[in-house]
Amino acid sequence: METKRLTQRTMAFVLAGGRGSRLKELTDRRVKPAVPFGGKARIIDFALSNAVNSGIRKIAVATQYKAHSLIRHTQRGWNFFRAERNEFLDVLPASQRGGTESWYKGTADAVTQNIDIIDSYNVDYVVILAGDHIYKMDYEIMLRQHLETSADVTVGCLTVPRMEATAFGVMDTNKEGRITSFLEKPADPPGTPENPDLALASMGIYVFSWKFLRALLLDDAQDPNSTNDFGSDLIPEIVKTGKAMAHRFDESCVRAEGAPAYWKDVGTVDAFWQAHIDLTDFTPELDLWENDWPIWTYAENVPPAKFIHDQSDRRGMAISSMVSGGCIISGTEVRNSCLFTNVHTNSYAVLDHAVILPNVTVHRSARLRKVVVDARVVIPEGLVVGEDRAEDEKWFRVTERGTTLVTQDMLDKRAAAI
Repeated sequence: METKRLTQRTMAFVLAGGRGSRLKELTDRRVKPAVPFGGKARIIDFALSNAVNSGIRKIAVATQYKAHSLIRHTQRGWNFFRAERNEFLDVLPASQRGGTESWYKGTADAVTQNIDIIDSYNVDYVVILAGDHIYKMDYEIMLRQHLETSADVTVGCLTVPRMEATAFGVMDTNKEGRITSFLEKPADPPGTPENPDLALASMGIYVFSWKFLRALLLDDAQDPNSTNDFGSDLIPEIVKTGKAMAHRFDESCVRAEGAPAYWKDVGTVDAFWQAHIDLTDFTPELDLWENDWPIWTYAENVPPAKFIHDQSDRRGMAISSMVSGGCIISGTEVRNSCLFTNVHTNSYAVLDHAVILPNVTVHRSARLRKVVVDARVVIPEGLVVGEDRAEDEKWFRVTERGTTLVTQDMLDKRAAAI
């Protein structure tokens, strides 16, 4: 009963307003948390599912940049909360509230501008979440640690090789897990107390008592030198003047026995592509198939996938691949690829290490290798991508690691030029 009471007194505040510019054209029309992921879900579904599976059923999602598809997704896929049971998911768009003339200026300001709404939820604890990471985590375990240690803030941390931590906010802690310093993207990150070759990197997940956070936010809002950001302003201040504790992701990651703790920031085209290819492994580190900790999403009503034609050079087949509902694989060879909902392919085409977002049509004899194809793209007959980098760079975005991003705008410009 103690666990149930704790989660009932907690809300999750999901920060989902950032564009995610490193995903390039994938976020031209949608915010990063709304980018499709894993065949049928969206990136934000991981944070939302973790909250629900942890027992938190009071959730707010703060939006800002090009939020329409994100709002539509939450309305369609997350409308099962029952207000009469005191549960809800509220979308809080940036709307120049509370007498301010600005949009959300930083992650902390997004919460500050909604203090009156959070007050109305009548909660004791708040879990602050980033809406743009891929992982499975039981927030209940982190909440328990927060109470047991009487912390002012508890910060979720990844254990990573020390020199990989240079891109993160890094925690320096004592043996009890108390944070003694918070360093933003340090050139020489501190190691952990037990291993100098490892470092603790911030996940952008924070647990506060609402009473403490509320007062802190109001003070921060009055500071003209503050950037109104958790990582840059609030957390370093608590480290100096209060009690900040580190919570290690290893302790609350939901995974199969013996599996590694899986967390990914799919914030670049290469990382986005690689995370999908990882899902096609024989035993992927991120398990989307187990039912004890499901990733909830909008369940589109589509028929099962269909594979047609069985000739030596014209066989509808998929090997080591994920093929979603509504797909028709007509005489196409698919290998080590992830096809989202309603992808239709045609005869003699080849998809190899391809990530194909929803509602794409691939016409005959096209060959796509190591690509990410945006939603609703029509691949013309005979198009070859991923075999001649110099040619690809004329029309498409090719990353340093050789992943090619294809959008309809790029194809339209190519068609107009040739």
